Amino acid sequence: MQHNFTGTGVALVTPFFGSGEVDLASLELLLEHVRAKGKGVDYMVVLGTTGETATLLDEEKEIIFSFVQKKNKGKLPLVAGIGGNNTEKVAEEMRAFSHEDYEAFLSVSPYYNKPSQEGIIQHYSALAKASKLPIIVYNVPGRTGSNISASTTAALSKIRKTQAIKEASGDILQCSEVRRLSNPSFSLISGDDPLTVPMISIGATGVISVVANALPVHVSTMVRLAVEGYTKEASEIHHQLMPITQMMFEEGNPAGVKAALNCLGIGENFSRLPIIHASLDLHKRIEKELKRVLNANLV
Repeated sequence: MQHNFTGTGVALVTPFFGSGEVDLASLELLLEHVRAKGKGVDYMVVLGTTGETATLLDEEKEIIFSFVQKKNKGKLPLVAGIGGNNTEKVAEEMRAFSHEDYEAFLSVSPYYNKPSQEGIIQHYSALAKASKLPIIVYNVPGRTGSNISASTTAALSKIRKTQAIKEASGDILQCSEVRRLSNPSFSLISGDDPLTVPMISIGATGVISVVANALPVHVSTMVRLAVEGYTKEASEIHHQLMPITQMMFEEGNPAGVKAALNCLGIGENFSRLPIIHASLDLHKRIEKELKRVLNANLV
């Protein structure tokens, strides 16, 4: 199965009640919001980093995977976040994954262990053997403590099951090298909202976005314009979104985007420790900027 992973993927948040329980009703509202009656995102990533996966129990993950599948009803492609720093455990989770309608796994590079580049290659090679689905490699050095080099990504692009990389290194030169060195059929996906338009200009097929939780039509329109070559129009939206994009990451992810969603009436403003909710000052600034963006007739 070959996928292009083109357009806007959204890294869904996991809404919580103040009690700490998963808020499935708000999750359902979020699914409707990001679809935006066909004008929103192109696919959904369930239980990536933005979904606070590290603080979810295995039983809760199963409930969320099933719930999203049921409520999505095949309307959008689904990607399941399954990763970790224990290769055999991740491989076993991929082998055991039985939820229908999911088309790929997003799997983060091993964190904390700080493997060598060869260790990273062997990690994903083992996952590729275990997985029934294509794998999107996720490079996010700011969280994992190690970087997947461009040459390593090029090697991974030759593995049949590893069909894309979500690049969140923040290094545009490295991303350019990834595109230059990798197989042409291997997709480069922006993992940094602020760099989405520049990334598309060097060959990325789109973004897996945090901001699209709150502004799905704005982000998706920007990405579609950029992918279709309307760089000026895409850049205009990019610049208009930059202030709120920066605010959403100011106190960590997903604190900022959950504040934005709360302003939109989607979910309460709660996360699980060690993530805490956005400060009152940031919340107010996000609310003000969100109103400005929504009233600006950008899309």
